[in-house]
Amino acid sequence: MTELLSWTPFDAARWAAPFDLFTRSPFSVLDSFQRLFDGGTENTAMRVEEAIEDNMLVVRAELPGVDPDKDVDVSIADGVLNISATREQKTEKRTDGSYRTEFHYGSLQRRIALPDGVSDTDIKASYKDGILEVRTPLPAKAVPAAPAKVAITRA
Repeated sequence: MTELLSWTPFDAARWAAPFDLFTRSPFSVLDSFQRLFDGGTENTAMRVEEAIEDNMLVVRAELPGVDPDKDVDVSIADGVLNISATREQKTEKRTDGSYRTEFHYGSLQRRIALPDGVSDTDIKASYKDGILEVRTPLPAKAVPAAPAKVAITRA
């Protein structure tokens, strides 16, 4: 019995793609590197740290360049702390004979589960130097839900 081998023609575009960097204009390559060093590849994730300090749950979120009165929302629903923010940034660079402007728009959101027994009314939030800090007292003793058997019914 003989097997037929499949043959595909040589695809030059597929093999040339990794080397496309060398065929571009040198100015576009330099521009890409300049954007990298100027912060053009901005990370859109909200960095958050959680800590327990003096029987308080402290959540800190990095939110530089936002207006906490207009761009940040802190809410609690179903035992979850929700932090959301929108960011709008515009940069302009003028040099001899050139003008460059860039816009960055984005929304950030983090959801953090709160311990059982945390009261919504005791949560306080503050913003200083690009850091949002949310503080809530930990309950004296969390009351775990009692184990319960769930009945199964046939449909």
